[in-house]
Amino acid sequence: MDGSWVALRLMVVAALLMSANMTKGASGISVCNMSEDGLMACKPSVTQPNPTDPTTECCNAVSNADLQCLCSYKNSVELPFLGIDPDLAISLPAKCNLQTPVGC
Repeated sequence: MDGSWVALRLMVVAALLMSANMTKGASGISVCNMSEDGLMACKPSVTQPNPTDPTTECCNAVSNADLQCLCSYKNSVELPFLGIDPDLAISLPAKCNLQTPVGC
């Protein structure tokens, strides 16, 4: 895969993510009411090959997130491209003792 193909995919992913429930404020990027810090706290728990249990910081971020919004990403082609395993991501609420939205 040459550099221009990678750059194009990155631009497409960035555009898609920015257009879908993502805002940028003074504190950085926010997705479905999860701050950039919250997203980063959860990244080790949703990344293969050796995901970790979610930290308290991650679970706090998930508890304040719009879970239905996050659920809308479960079949997203962007998540694997960003190194996020959708199945691990969908399992976060349960691992944080939160109720997963119906149909998610």
